[in-house]
Amino acid sequence: MNAVEWIRLIVGCLFILIGMVIFFTELFGVFHFKYVLNRMHAAAMGDTLGISACLIGLMIFSGFNFTTLKMFLIIVFLWFASPVSSHVLSRLEAATNENLSAHCEIYEDVAVLEQELAAVKDDKNTRKEEATVS
Repeated sequence: MNAVEWIRLIVGCLFILIGMVIFFTELFGVFHFKYVLNRMHAAAMGDTLGISACLIGLMIFSGFNFTTLKMFLIIVFLWFASPVSSHVLSRLEAATNENLSAHCEIYEDVAVLEQELAAVKDDKNTRKEEATVS
């Protein structure tokens, strides 16, 4: 094996290992979180990033050929399909869950949310000014 093949092997293995670490983190999130939306977010992020990293590693192993193009198209499809399907499922859960307020804070009026965000922003600006004066 020459140096280029060793570099391809190392970089490809690195991407596959990164993908596997992301998959194991996803599994931890899916089994650790209690609420369904949190579990679904961990699964969706892990699938999108983990599969992409593993496929990039396989693309590096494969070299530049037609198979690489197919793997790239799979990555593009997953980057579009996974977030959309997760968003649709989360909207369905939020719309049909009668106990949603037990898991998160629901804002009926946007003005209340804007006031809370403005209060947090003012508090941060005050702290920044106090730190500058000190």
